Amino acid sequence: MPLDNLSRVDLNLLVAMQVLLEERNVTRAAERMFITQPAMSKTLLRLRNAFDDPLFTRSGRGLVPTPRALEIQRQLPEILNSVSQVLEKQEFDPATRETSIHIVAPEFMAVQAVPELTKLLQEESPGISLALSNIDDTYEQMLESGEIDFALEVKKPLPKDFIVTPLGSFRPAVWMRKGHPLSDHDPSLDEMLEYPFIQYFLLIADKVSPNTESRFDRMLHELGRKRNKALTTDQLMTALDTLNSSNCLMMGTMDDLKQEGEYYEIVRKPYPKEIEHYPEIPAVLVQHRRTLNSPSHCWVKEKILSIVQGLRDERGIDEFGEELAERDRSKH
Repeated sequence: MPLDNLSRVDLNLLVAMQVLLEERNVTRAAERMFITQPAMSKTLLRLRNAFDDPLFTRSGRGLVPTPRALEIQRQLPEILNSVSQVLEKQEFDPATRETSIHIVAPEFMAVQAVPELTKLLQEESPGISLALSNIDDTYEQMLESGEIDFALEVKKPLPKDFIVTPLGSFRPAVWMRKGHPLSDHDPSLDEMLEYPFIQYFLLIADKVSPNTESRFDRMLHELGRKRNKALTTDQLMTALDTLNSSNCLMMGTMDDLKQEGEYYEIVRKPYPKEIEHYPEIPAVLVQHRRTLNSPSHCWVKEKILSIVQGLRDERGIDEFGEELAERDRSKH
């Protein structure tokens, strides 16, 4: 039935039609519907108008259905049962639920939470398929349209349609290889600027370019300084390989990517005191409010928060995520 026809039909009319077909009597049908007999007669009139058919004729033994009514009788129970199932609150069983969840996140944040989440889903809810993409500036529209389900992001002002859940925070740092000339002390800004930098963009929608300025670059400009960029990339492994094989420096965090840091023997140093920066940057989980009451989304969200809490407990600090100071956030 076309939608324009459906909009003219009250669901209660279909229920009344089913009762009339079963009772074949207006008075008894009214009693079952808990309405008066005159009200039931008006409902029958509305049904006749909706279906453009008399539906019933009166006889000494009650109502006799027309051929059109008998045709409706064959279809109506299945229709009402389907509607009832749609309206019925479904019990959520993660072991049997089959759906997909799409998450967008910067690589540094995803690599910490998503592997554990994938493992957990396979163990507890193998029917939930997980998809992961790198985040960009279109994620708000994608959440709104339903293309994605969650975003791991840095806290920022968002419209009221978005639900923001804190995940923790992270501290910015400067990364270098083990044995780097600056690795045996906390270097000053002057010392750091003597070496080239790797500019790794975690979150960027546009084409990566050496001319793209980060917040760190703007801080330097305010001091009348500038850094030399040896490599600009959005590829994490390339950035880490280059860092490990050169005297380049890279912006990172104090406590993230422990395994990668150990493998590449990364040394982490505090931001230079001459640079004004946020001591901690909050990370959040973002979802659209339309998913707030979805059992699947609530369950996956609970698991993400549990994994993040586990990471924080393991470190003994209130941190999660990677330093995103390299992202130009002025467009937000």
